[in-house]
Amino acid sequence: MASSCGRAHAIKAALLVGFILVVLLNFFSYHYDVKFDKLTHIQTLSHTSSPLLWPKRTRSSSEVANITHSQSSTSASVNATAASPIANSSAISVEDAKSAGNTSTTASLPHILNETLPMDLEHFTKAPKRTDVTTRSTKFFKNIMTNLGLNACPPAPPDLEGPIEVNLTSDTMSSIERWLAPKLKPGGWYRPTECNAKDHVAIVVPFRDREPHLPIFLKNLHPFLQRQQVNYGIFVVEQTTGNLFNRAALMNVGFKEASKMANWDCFIFHDVDLLPMDDRNLYVCPDQPRHMSVAVDTFGFKLPYSTIFGGVSAMTTKQFRAVNGFSNSFWGWGGEDDDMSNRLKHMGFHIARYPINIARYTMLTHKKEKANPKRYEKLVTGSKRFETDGLNSVRYSVKDIQKKPLYTWILVEIQDGS
Repeated sequence: MASSCGRAHAIKAALLVGFILVVLLNFFSYHYDVKFDKLTHIQTLSHTSSPLLWPKRTRSSSEVANITHSQSSTSASVNATAASPIANSSAISVEDAKSAGNTSTTASLPHILNETLPMDLEHFTKAPKRTDVTTRSTKFFKNIMTNLGLNACPPAPPDLEGPIEVNLTSDTMSSIERWLAPKLKPGGWYRPTECNAKDHVAIVVPFRDREPHLPIFLKNLHPFLQRQQVNYGIFVVEQTTGNLFNRAALMNVGFKEASKMANWDCFIFHDVDLLPMDDRNLYVCPDQPRHMSVAVDTFGFKLPYSTIFGGVSAMTTKQFRAVNGFSNSFWGWGGEDDDMSNRLKHMGFHIARYPINIARYTMLTHKKEKANPKRYEKLVTGSKRFETDGLNSVRYSVKDIQKKPLYTWILVEIQDGS
């Protein structure tokens, strides 16, 4: 009896020692990898004097030349604008900015935070591929650490490419599913296997009558997010036909329905026609709400106006609840994003943005939407409705929910609460 107890204690002691060795090996291996990466990064910088160039895009060479020529002056003017103190500004829609061309606004500006990138990405230069013997030799141990919840993903993901080529070719959804679905869970959910992501991110896409855009959007965004080691799910919230399109209400619905399926830390509200052009534009939530689509090609890679919060924006779950979500009063195109900008300011939040050379997007071509003629009137009276018009008042009925291979599809009928 005594001998069997002794053997049991010996086995437990051996397992404890083995676990401690695994932890130590992973710790020293991780720090060796970090030092090696930093050394490679420094060596690359010392041998490279020219900046990383942007890839060629589907536009004429003369357009590219004009954009490249204006980038330096654009960056300087936008940085100067963002650094200046703010007050109230007149609300303007993105469509109005499009029609105004490159005209700059003269209104005083709200408080804008120029958000800094993680230190390893500030002077990012793509390093040559290397064979990581250390990582291979400790892969087994790192998998154990990941399963135990001890192997956190680094703040600067190691596989980023910087400026990327946007893939605008048309493919069938089935062919994209064959390519991407093996890495995903049903519903377009993904979790990195090599480490534990800090944030769980829900991508909410308001949708109607944009069928050609969806496959292009998905085949660009999934690889983009996976290189960033994001734990994410994509939710396409489609409005039934009948009423005018209500983008804001769809985003409120996406928040509510996605929250029923999992505990998400961060929500990114994403137009289906915008494709990111640089994977250093990290799809996670900062301390302040972040406007992500800072520089869009159709606007000449310039910020249309300082209070803009449309296109692609990120908020934590707590921030979104604090402002009562989006207003449900904007039927038709335009106004809801400016109303959200006003809500954020009203609650004491500030809009954060990545640098203009990082937060760049390509916009897919589409027919111009019919603008909401009452959007300015709604904006002026918006502050009276912040507490009663939003997440707590959205009226809808879910017609269908399907976990498709690349995304979770939510079909809803938005009911007019006015």
